[in-house]
Amino acid sequence: MTTAPTLPLLAVVLSALAYGSATVLQAVGVRALARTPRRPLGAWLTAGRWYVVGLVLDLGGFLASVVALRTLPLFVVESAVASSVAVTAVLSSLVLGQRLVACERLMLLVVLVGLVGLAVGAEPGPGLRPPAVTTLLVASVLVVAALVVVALRVPREGRVGLVVLSAAAGLGFGGVGVAARVLVWPTAEGGVAGQVAHLVTDPVLLALVAHGILATVAYALALERGSATTVAAVTFAVETVVPSAVGLVWLGDAVRPGGGWVAVVTLGFAATLGGAVGLAGRAEPADATGPAAPIAPADPAEPTEPEAPAAHRATQRAPRRH
Repeated sequence: MTTAPTLPLLAVVLSALAYGSATVLQAVGVRALARTPRRPLGAWLTAGRWYVVGLVLDLGGFLASVVALRTLPLFVVESAVASSVAVTAVLSSLVLGQRLVACERLMLLVVLVGLVGLAVGAEPGPGLRPPAVTTLLVASVLVVAALVVVALRVPREGRVGLVVLSAAAGLGFGGVGVAARVLVWPTAEGGVAGQVAHLVTDPVLLALVAHGILATVAYALALERGSATTVAAVTFAVETVVPSAVGLVWLGDAVRPGGGWVAVVTLGFAATLGGAVGLAGRAEPADATGPAAPIAPADPAEPTEPEAPAAHRATQRAPRRH
């Protein structure tokens, strides 16, 4: 039995904290932008500084998750990243004044207990890279792209397109996690030029980038068709379950030996995912207080420009949180 190293566990916690904090900061930034005239430009940009800080935290969360995936199984990292919505819920209460109801407090406790179960029950180790995984990742890119195309042909009024786009986003974000788990980092022997050449020609890295782009587009399109709660719930479920299954079946992800640990991890996984889905309404803090006020025009004769973009995960995880 191997105890999970401290650094990967710390990295996965930092990833969840970064993503959850980024969502709130982006919401704060968007609200500030919505209240600030666009002229002078400097004042408008200054008002949105927290939005930029949120984007930086997204990048930090992604890098932290990559560090965690070098050692921890996908079912741990994916669950922890999905649990970032719990961080968003707590910070929304503290920073934005959005009250947590009793059910949401219970979900926070469920997520915390589930994460502890996953952390103690997972068997750490590097991910395997069987030849079939590259083909699987390339095929996954095509599937996600096809789902987006199909969803765009479905009438906007129904829920089918919304669910398909949300599932496509989940598959895309999950594909980023799988790719990060199996990506082989070059050694220092070939020098910087050799390392860069190795990475940019690796189909797994190309698949990682493609998954991230498609997932971001799909998530943005899904949010245009329905509520953040529905979109986040479907995305959380798909991006957690699918890559976790891939890791257990093909990539050598494992649970500590013994039937007891299997039960602990199974319950921990179910609790974390269930809690995250239960808190999905907190994935978009701006929703809780209604739309932001229109931007005041700088000049009465100047038409009001479109409202600043909503702070949602479509602008987060670039290319994603893994």
